[in-house]
Amino acid sequence: MSDTMAHKVAVLGTGKIGEALLSGMIRGGWAPADLLVTARRPERAEELRTRHGVAAVSNAEAAKTADTLILTVKPQDMDSLLRELAAHLPADRLVISGAAGIPTAFFEDRLAAGTPVVRVMTNTPALVDEAMSVISAGSHATEAHLAHAEEIFNGVGKTLRVPESQQDAATALSGSGPAYFYFLVEAMTDAGILLGLPRDKAHDLIVQAAIGAAVMLRDSGEHPVKLRENVTSPAGTTINAIRELEKHGVRAALIAALEAARDRSRELASGT
Repeated sequence: MSDTMAHKVAVLGTGKIGEALLSGMIRGGWAPADLLVTARRPERAEELRTRHGVAAVSNAEAAKTADTLILTVKPQDMDSLLRELAAHLPADRLVISGAAGIPTAFFEDRLAAGTPVVRVMTNTPALVDEAMSVISAGSHATEAHLAHAEEIFNGVGKTLRVPESQQDAATALSGSGPAYFYFLVEAMTDAGILLGLPRDKAHDLIVQAAIGAAVMLRDSGEHPVKLRENVTSPAGTTINAIRELEKHGVRAALIAALEAARDRSRELASGT
C-alpha cells in the first residue's frame, strides 16, 4: 500500500459510479476507516456505511477531514456543492471532479486560491472494473496529484492523461462510448430476430462476438482494418454486409454523432 492510501479520501454524492470507486479503492488496499462518503438521502448513507464499513458524514465534515475529495454529483448540482464546501475546505486539499463538461477553472474560481483540481471523465464500465478514466490537471495540480488520481481510478479500470483541452473529445468517445456499443448491439439483436433467431440467442451471439472482438483489439496489437480484413473473404457474407454499411453512411453517421457529443460537452461547459 502506498503512502497516499494512508490519507483520508471522501466521495461526495456517492451514486453508482462513486460506490464503484469506493469498492475499487478498498480492493486496492485503502482501509475503510480512511474512506468517507456523503449522500443526499440518509438511508443511502447508511447503506454505504453498512456495505463497505466506511464513515458517512456531511459535506462540510468531509471538506474539513479528508485530504482528497472526489466530487461525483451531477453537473447541475456542482455549483451549490462548491458553495457549501468553500467555507470549510483548506487550499491544500486535492479536489477530483467526475462531472462531465465542467472545466477545472469552474472549481478554482469557487474554492480557495491555489486549490489543486484534477478533472476525470470516467464511464459506466467502472461498475465491472473496465472503466476508461481520462485525467487532466487543473492549473495548481502537480504530478503527485495526477498520480494520486490515477491510483484511485486504476482500481476500476484503465486511466489516460490528456490536456484539459481534449476532455470534450474524450467525453464524446469514451464517456458516452459504451452507449454507442449498446445501441449497435440493440440494432444487431433486432436484425437477428428479423433473420429468424429468438431474441435470447441473437443477444448471446452478438454479445460474445462483441467481447471477442474487443479482446482481439486490445491484445493482438493489430490495426482494426487488418482484423476486419481477416474476417472479410472475397465475395463472402461479410463484404456484402460492409457494402450495405458503407451505402447507408454508417461511418459518416458515427463521425457526425461523436462531433455532436463533443459539441454538447462544450455547451455544458459553458453553462448552456
